[in-house]
Amino acid sequence: MTAVRITEFTDPACPWAYSAEPFRRRLDWLYGDALEWDVRMVVLSDSPEHYLEMGFTPEKLSAAYRRIAHDHGMPIDTAVRPRMSASLPACRAVVAARLNAPERMRPLLRRLRVRTMRGELLDEQATIDGAARDAGIDPVELAGWAAEQATEDALREDMAAARRPLPAALVLDERLANWSGGRRYTCPSYEMTRIEDGVRIAVPGFQPFAAYDVIMANLVPGVRRAAPAASAEEVLGWTGTPLATKEVAVVRDIPFEEAREELGRVAVEEHVGSDGFWTLPGG
Repeated sequence: MTAVRITEFTDPACPWAYSAEPFRRRLDWLYGDALEWDVRMVVLSDSPEHYLEMGFTPEKLSAAYRRIAHDHGMPIDTAVRPRMSASLPACRAVVAARLNAPERMRPLLRRLRVRTMRGELLDEQATIDGAARDAGIDPVELAGWAAEQATEDALREDMAAARRPLPAALVLDERLANWSGGRRYTCPSYEMTRIEDGVRIAVPGFQPFAAYDVIMANLVPGVRRAAPAASAEEVLGWTGTPLATKEVAVVRDIPFEEAREELGRVAVEEHVGSDGFWTLPGG
């Protein structure tokens, strides 16, 4: 039974949201059906020029990727991209999937993230089409959904919601970002709502897992937590999608090196950056 709804403000282009994926997966492992996720797109950029106007270049992006990958352990190809790219088309695709194939929305968002962190440009149609195929969606069908007015309206609602942080979030101003109309959520930001009475807590910006864990313990102390996963193989089988070493380590609550050793015994790695994505043989 659902006990907490988490409204997740995110963007497939954001390396911080990508680096927080291990924590989201651990929440899912621990609380399972007690959680309901409502995924909203922030839209960090509507054109490559948007970044350039702020002085953010492919070289600076590469340096930021290198630092974030080093600090947080998720696989990122840090080579200099040929140009900056906008996140708007990919965000629109995610919203289109949410409206028309909600069970495929999360896999699409994941594959868009992986492809851009692997070095593909997020605003190229080939990237979006490839992610759609990875997620089990017909790219032509997805393009049709993305062109519908309902998708555009929902995307604009997402963007507006991301630019209306809760009053409590405004207190943590350093975890918000500027936009032309004021302040907005950074990625990932959560609004965690207790279904029973509507109590809502703002959790803006990238946070350590302990922050979410404490909030859940206070919101729903009676909800039973799952036992820790027994093996890396169990975690990979549970997700049904390739995972980074860091994701398995966090879900298992074991050191990175121990998780990598476990994975090396049972899974096959696709190398990306300084780590990679692991899949069970035949998976």
